[in-house]
Amino acid sequence: MFDLDRWDEIFETIRKNKLRTFLTGLSVASGIFILVILLGIGEGMRNGIAREFEQDASNLIFVFPGVTSKEHNGLNPGRRIQLKNEDYDQILRLYGEKLDKASSVYQNWGQVLNYGKESGSYDLRGTFPAYQELENISLTSGRFIDFNDLSNSEKTMVIGNRLKLDLFKEEDAIGKIVQVSGVNFKVVGVYTDPGGEREETRAVIPITTAQKAFGGGNNINRLYLTLKPEDNFDAAVAASSQFSEELEQFLKMRHTIAPDDDSAIRINNYLENAKRFFTLMDMIRLFFWGVGICTIIAGVVGVSNIMLIIVKERTREIGIRKALGAQPISIIGMILHESIFVTAIAGFLGLIFSLALLEFVGPLIETQYIYNPTVNFTVAINTVVILVLAGALAGFFPAWRAARIRPINALRDE
Repeated sequence: MFDLDRWDEIFETIRKNKLRTFLTGLSVASGIFILVILLGIGEGMRNGIAREFEQDASNLIFVFPGVTSKEHNGLNPGRRIQLKNEDYDQILRLYGEKLDKASSVYQNWGQVLNYGKESGSYDLRGTFPAYQELENISLTSGRFIDFNDLSNSEKTMVIGNRLKLDLFKEEDAIGKIVQVSGVNFKVVGVYTDPGGEREETRAVIPITTAQKAFGGGNNINRLYLTLKPEDNFDAAVAASSQFSEELEQFLKMRHTIAPDDDSAIRINNYLENAKRFFTLMDMIRLFFWGVGICTIIAGVVGVSNIMLIIVKERTREIGIRKALGAQPISIIGMILHESIFVTAIAGFLGLIFSLALLEFVGPLIETQYIYNPTVNFTVAINTVVILVLAGALAGFFPAWRAARIRPINALRDE
């Protein structure tokens, strides 16, 4: 039931102690403000990490050779491992049922591309059609290389948007001829990459053409593989980790590499990396919750101390109330009501200011590992619950002390 007299008492107390009430509320508001901002930053870090992994296929397994660091079967360390087409073909035969997408890559760095009067040095990659999905690139015009290009070793080329702007400016690149080391390539597509301009300064051609035109023979530089989807993230990580181990053992055996040589064959498993990063993000988020809760507790302690002072100041009033028949529950309710009111109002103000800051400033924050820091509705509701509990906790002990005051002692208080 709404008690007008009770509210009059609360507002009268606040009017008499404006500065004290303001400072008390500020401690609570700052606690909620800090908690929400920290949680928003935590979510922004999670978004940033997720965006980094979105640059390529999320379950990508990336294989590239290195140099042996240990002697094995009479072979000295320091051998540079060279992957071959036969390695890729054998992997497809052995693990084809597990694989979803696959592509080998023959790469030529620093190739000079010429169109008309424009020229520049760019990364040229010979690949399979699946490379488009493995690198998570999108076509803005034209098409990607296809199996007809591969089988006929066609001189077709797909270029990144940055490369297109460098060579063609505003001119349509589709159908135009680009010369690379005296070899003419027809541009059949232009793409964008979520990785940004660095990824868009590349040209993609059929791997069969790249190996023939640039003296690659049957050499390849790296492998891109993805596995078929699993039911959940943990199952996908487990399957990916097991496959990576099997693949590493297979390649080490095929190229006579010591089993414990970690530098000869390097495998970058995106799912394993993602799990490590997301586990770290969960720990950071838990830490942020801890810091925020501790800040709120500090504010609650301040509210509780203020309520104890209020109880002390109103000892004679409480004694008179009890002498006139006021029940202990009425005294407790009076103190709790004021405590919850001050805490809730201050907390809501801190919540509103923090959400407004994230709403307006958050979209402007776009660093490598922090993107769009936000707090969802569930978290906002949780902070409201924390507010109510904090207000009740802050007022409970002073209220309990007030309820236990004996009228005769209260009336003697000076």
